[in-house]
Amino acid sequence: NFWFLVCIFDFWYLIFDIEINMVIGITGSLGSGKTTVANMCRRLGAKVIDADRIAHNLMRPQSRVYRRIVDCFGKEILSGSRRRINRKRLAEIVFSNSRALKKLNAIMHPEILKIIRNRINKFSEGENLIIDAPLLIEAGLERWVDSVVVVRADPEVKICRLKKCGLTTDEIKKRLDVQLPEDNKLRQADFVIDNSGRRSQTEKQIKEIWNVLIKTGGMRDGKG
Repeated sequence: NFWFLVCIFDFWYLIFDIEINMVIGITGSLGSGKTTVANMCRRLGAKVIDADRIAHNLMRPQSRVYRRIVDCFGKEILSGSRRRINRKRLAEIVFSNSRALKKLNAIMHPEILKIIRNRINKFSEGENLIIDAPLLIEAGLERWVDSVVVVRADPEVKICRLKKCGLTTDEIKKRLDVQLPEDNKLRQADFVIDNSGRRSQTEKQIKEIWNVLIKTGGMRDGKG
């Protein structure tokens, strides 16, 4: 009896504090709030690998990646006394030119994947990892995770959030146009979180999914 076995698992889990190791990928379109969801998972005890933060660190002045980007796009993308890469200026270039975006991705993606792979290899027994990555599926990271969680939001909600971050309607359109369509991401999802509503509604969905992941070791319906 399936439910009898579930109850037995719950009993042993509570009594002996069984350690579950799982790697969960969280992704979503721009403005969906995937990082908000990842941070909520952090409060449930997960460790989060933030692909955007890794990208920021890789661009620090005088790093190897920094030098390659400057060689590729020119010194006009630099600003300030420390000659940092002006991410807004770089974004204006790559989101207006598909060839430029491919060049940037060719520089960044292998380095980001290398760091994520190393962190996955080093995580400790009993730890649960979240990979928060906007291009999780596009970069092939879904091969490295036990389950994929896609965060979605209604288009008008995403646009409102992005405008609050200072993006114009034209900038939002250009960035969304180069991303994998949300429907494609949803087809790859093991779980979907609708982040269009109140924060409490999102938290409720996360806790429900988290409980399923813990019980199945990160895999839904015996997926493996």
